[in-house]
Amino acid sequence: MSTDPYELLRVRVTAKDAETLRTLLREARPDVGGRPRRGEDGSFSIDAYVSPDAAEALEREGVVVTTLEDAAATGRARQAEVGVGDRFAPADAVPRGLALKVKDT
Repeated sequence: MSTDPYELLRVRVTAKDAETLRTLLREARPDVGGRPRRGEDGSFSIDAYVSPDAAEALEREGVVVTTLEDAAATGRARQAEVGVGDRFAPADAVPRGLALKVKDT
């Protein structure tokens, strides 16, 4: 049971055939990324973004769920790479609009 409401996994859902995958997607309705791919063995797989609890719920006969990454942690790492402020604004730019003027600490 997951305790973090922002925990999100990128998983690969692999089903033994197309009909099994269609049924799973129709019932569970996970947030999928991309299109299904057909494996050399005739299986079909698709990437999905789900909570850890939902990942466990996707597993059933004929379906294998493989965790690829912790998407939330990856997202936080990418956000940390982004700078703050407007790098294109001149250094002496005066803010406009309705807001409170606060000093950076």
